[in-house]
Amino acid sequence: MRPPGRRGVPTARPALLLLLLLVPLLGTPRGVGAGTGAPAELRVRVRLPDGQVTEESLQADSDADSISLELRKPDGTLVSFTADFKKDVKIFRALILGELEKGQSQFQALCFVTRLHHNEIIPSEAMAKLRQKNPRAVRQAEEVRGLEQLHMDIAVNFSQGGLLSPHLHNVCAEAVDAIYTRQEDVQFWLEQGVDSSVFEALPKASERPELPRCGQVADRGKPCVCHYGLSLAWYPCMLKYCHSRDRPAPYKCGIRSCQKSYSFDFYVPQRQLCLWDEDP
Repeated sequence: MRPPGRRGVPTARPALLLLLLLVPLLGTPRGVGAGTGAPAELRVRVRLPDGQVTEESLQADSDADSISLELRKPDGTLVSFTADFKKDVKIFRALILGELEKGQSQFQALCFVTRLHHNEIIPSEAMAKLRQKNPRAVRQAEEVRGLEQLHMDIAVNFSQGGLLSPHLHNVCAEAVDAIYTRQEDVQFWLEQGVDSSVFEALPKASERPELPRCGQVADRGKPCVCHYGLSLAWYPCMLKYCHSRDRPAPYKCGIRSCQKSYSFDFYVPQRQLCLWDEDP
């Protein structure tokens, strides 16, 4: 086994509809050619959990039935999220800047791959039709969803990753040896017909009960359990439906925005590959 990580429905009154952050736009967003198959892009200013403001890019490709989100944290880390509705896969990627004065590489890439549930985010077709009323406004999520803690105990074989999702080779190109997933998600994908060659087992805690958290390890050459947390500060998580006396059925009239944080634990063969994880 080759362990990864060796390389560096509410009722809305008409007056309230004007307060929606984003509204569906009939047709193609400005700047994107209709019928070209090019992804529709939306850039929004969002407030991070620590109060700072950053720009977030959201892209939707209705032909590929996928959505991607990207933002840069104040420390320079580039976080991206890809939802592949066709394959029931979501991919998180973090490009973490290294501290050169400490002998670290220029950046380190991590990829976390988990099962996508279709009620987690709005459909790609709906995302492609969103526009902003006020591009200068700072968006803050209406709903803060609970922290999700994930133990990543399986490695994804990059060379076979396209069998899991066609997006993986592009998104995780810098994280060839650091792509992680979970046994429970692997079981679901295997039942969907994904080849087992995509996955490789990592050392289990039961096999190495003495394996400490990286924050407790001083020797940079020792293996340990690494922790990494990231947050999606703002994303359209649900469609809003309104009622009208003039329409017999509810109709789409906007979106609800959410914020969600994730905490990942995973094995690394060297403490050097998890220098951000400090013991509190």
